[in-house]
Amino acid sequence: MFDQASGLRNMTNSRVKVIAVTGGKGGVGKTNITLNMAVSLAKQGKRVLVLDADLGLANVDVLLGIRVTKNLSHVLSGECTLDEVIVVGPLGVMIIPATSGTQSMVELTVVEHAGLIQAFSSLQTPIDFLLIDTAAGISNMVLSFAQAAQDIVLVVCDEPTSITDAYAVIKLLSKDHDAFKFKIVANMVRSFKEGNDLFIKLTRVTDRFLDVSLELIGCVPFDTNVRQAVRKQKLVIEEFPNTPASIALGLLANKVLTWPIPVQAKGNLEFFIEKLLHKPEPSHEEEMR
Repeated sequence: MFDQASGLRNMTNSRVKVIAVTGGKGGVGKTNITLNMAVSLAKQGKRVLVLDADLGLANVDVLLGIRVTKNLSHVLSGECTLDEVIVVGPLGVMIIPATSGTQSMVELTVVEHAGLIQAFSSLQTPIDFLLIDTAAGISNMVLSFAQAAQDIVLVVCDEPTSITDAYAVIKLLSKDHDAFKFKIVANMVRSFKEGNDLFIKLTRVTDRFLDVSLELIGCVPFDTNVRQAVRKQKLVIEEFPNTPASIALGLLANKVLTWPIPVQAKGNLEFFIEKLLHKPEPSHEEEMR
């Protein structure tokens, strides 16, 4: 029998890679990792969309110095579509801004959460990568976005609380949400050895108590230029492209480009990116409109 879904996949020329960047605790640098990785991908000609998924304490627009007039709260209220809230950042990186200081966005109901997911299914803007910058902590929203992604990038620092919180994220996602593969970025380390030692600390605990697979995908060194760039509301990879952190972030983006894109959603909440995965390229007539 002819498999219609398979036929549709074979006809599709454009698929989207969805990556959730999380960190357990705040202050580990996940937003900086996300944005600099996005710009690195854009430099290589990729169409990148960043979702600020910190729905109560959004800061992506602040870090980039971008003025925002509409955000996800306007999408949920039905005032506009997801495409209409997108703002453009450095090198054409697209941003979906969230809200800041809005308690109602932190406490979304099941219906509102479903509405947000449905909004992504109707996204019309063509993209190659969707990077989800999750909130700190282990809220249901953080776990939902991580569960929905094809790859989970966990940013960890060499601090006991960072390691403890990273383990908590891994434990919850593996035991309750069937996520078993995690890509680890050691951030703000003083050497590759320090980053590798940090990774070993984490794997010692997960190997003992959890059935998961961890992969160290990058070590981003501590670099004072990162703080200087933040003060200027710039990204270090733009402002200081030849510094150690920028070089490491560029290498991280190169590695991301090698990750395979699934031909279909794996289930759970990932249905919300099903249309992104299978969205065909626009016809010549549509492009001319």
